[in-house]
Amino acid sequence: MDSVIKNKIKTISQNKTWLFVPATRIDRVAKAFDSGADAVIVDLEDAVAPEDKASGREVLQQYHDSKDYQPIWLRINKAGSEEFFKDIVLCQKMPNLAGVLLAKAEQVADIESVHQLINLPVIALIESAIGLYQIDSMAKAVGLAAFSYGFLDLCNDLRVQVGTPAADIVANQIRYQLMLISKVHELAAPIDTVYPDFNDKAGLSTRVNLWSQMGMSGMLCIHPKQVAVVQQTLQPTDEALSFAQRVVEEYERSGQAVFKVNGQMVDAPVIERSRQLLDK
Repeated sequence: MDSVIKNKIKTISQNKTWLFVPATRIDRVAKAFDSGADAVIVDLEDAVAPEDKASGREVLQQYHDSKDYQPIWLRINKAGSEEFFKDIVLCQKMPNLAGVLLAKAEQVADIESVHQLINLPVIALIESAIGLYQIDSMAKAVGLAAFSYGFLDLCNDLRVQVGTPAADIVANQIRYQLMLISKVHELAAPIDTVYPDFNDKAGLSTRVNLWSQMGMSGMLCIHPKQVAVVQQTLQPTDEALSFAQRVVEEYERSGQAVFKVNGQMVDAPVIERSRQLLDK
């Protein structure tokens, strides 16, 4: 793995909020950055109608070449499609992109061809049963930095009924598989899928707690108001920070491998978890 991809993996792991903006509404990019989002994704795929993709590319090129440009990620169309090749030509004209999200990734060649053609890191979006089945092989692709997934597309392909307990089981299985594969292949921890109801703050907060507790790195957002909810939910409690601080201080003071803090037994895994929390 080259140094550029390693550095990008580190950056991705620090990004908690990834906010989508349609390519046809490039005027919203500045507002997206102003929302506090860690990364902004301009979408040339599902958010843009086929008849509008050409004009979307044109305004995106103009934005990239302007003095107002800030590095964005670009979601491009499925590898092998007619729109995909047009997206690649556009990317080759925009060397200051942060990277690309490849829609509907299904095989190693999809990822490696993108990386070879534009020399940018790739986040692979898993949106089909075939893609999910192939994640172990795709994880070896040169240029891959991380996985994310489109849950609604996956549900349609798998014939899972969205909004049911069964769908929750499937979603957690997908998260687990992506977590495991990403860890084994030294990729950034996966990015969780979108939460469709951007007015449901309580539901979004519950989702954030779920994926963060599972060890995922961040979340795709579809509305600026979701950014603040995600960031607030991820803030550790004062109690958790205080406990972690006492654990690390006691370990550094005593050098003991096992000890008690607040009546709780502390050993190596607890010490490591406390350090990770304080590092964040």
